[in-house]
Amino acid sequence: MSGRLLAWLTLVGFQILLNYSARATQGKTDRNAVYHWSTSLEGLLFYAIFLGIVLAISRGQTRKLLALRAPRSWGQAAGIAVTVAVAVIVLEVALEPVLHAGREQGLTPKHWEPAHAAAFAASFVVLALVAPFVEEATFRGLGFSLIEPYGQVLAIVAIGILFGLAHGLVEALPVLVALGAGLAYLRARSDSLYPCVVVHAVFNAVALTIAVA
Repeated sequence: MSGRLLAWLTLVGFQILLNYSARATQGKTDRNAVYHWSTSLEGLLFYAIFLGIVLAISRGQTRKLLALRAPRSWGQAAGIAVTVAVAVIVLEVALEPVLHAGREQGLTPKHWEPAHAAAFAASFVVLALVAPFVEEATFRGLGFSLIEPYGQVLAIVAIGILFGLAHGLVEALPVLVALGAGLAYLRARSDSLYPCVVVHAVFNAVALTIAVA
């Protein structure tokens, strides 16, 4: 096992442990967290530190390991992206009556509160733009590149599982694993991080928008 892969697995393992520990001790997140300035500020700090570690691990080969390049074909990438999105949505709808995963993460408010519009906008930027880029750089970028030499199928499956676990959720785990694996497949076929970032950002943005619509 390479030193880079060991460092990456340690980073992701720490994130998994941290998030499940927080869930066990603190319970579910406040559903109105997106209306608090602390959510965006703490999020920015967390993702800045996380991205810094990812860049440190990939130092010297950052663009290559993070797949910061144009996809082989934007048309093909778009087709795969739509397929992945539809498949994940169908799975989520099918499992929702049983798992109620939509309520678990606790970041989607029950209704719109105009008085907190500015704080919501800040949270939206962090959750729909910053978070998708950092998470994609971590998993479909660096992680996928480091595991792929051991087999592309292994990389897709492993990234899907680790991405799901990294969120520290239980009921939503099957959907998150499916999304993670689907995005890893998109990364494998497009050879680029950018389509994955777009799909992830759209997912988060739509979820937040629907929640307050």
